[in-house]
Amino acid sequence: MIKSVVEIVAKAKAEVPTISPAGLMEVLGQSNVVVIDVRDAQELEATGVVPGAINISRGMLEFKADPTTPMHQKELAREKMIVLYCASGGRSALSGKVLIDMGYENVRNLGGIKDWVEAGGEVEPAE
Repeated sequence: MIKSVVEIVAKAKAEVPTISPAGLMEVLGQSNVVVIDVRDAQELEATGVVPGAINISRGMLEFKADPTTPMHQKELAREKMIVLYCASGGRSALSGKVLIDMGYENVRNLGGIKDWVEAGGEVEPAE
C-alpha cells in the first residue's frame, strides 16, 4: 500500500504525545528535559531557537539517538523527557515516532517554532 507523506505525518502526529508551549514553559530548563530542534541550520539562523534547545537535524536523529553508534549524543538519554519541534510540526512528529520506535518512552511533540513564539515563548540566536 502506497502512503503519502501527509498520511505518514498524520499517523506520527496521532502516535506522538504533544506538549503545549505553556507545558514546555513549565519544565524548560529542568535537567530531565531535553529540547531538540530538528530543523536545518539555515532555518535556525533565520528564526532562532527555543532557549537551551539542541539542534539535531531530522536526517541525523536516529544516529545521534542510538547509544551504540559513535555519533550518539549523550544528552539523548532514554530516562529524560525529549521534546521535539520543527517549523510546523511535521518533522518533529516523524522524529518523535522514530524515537518511540527506538525505545524512548517520554517523547513529546511541541509542534512548530511559530507556535512557541505565538504563545510568548522566547527564542535565542542559534549557536
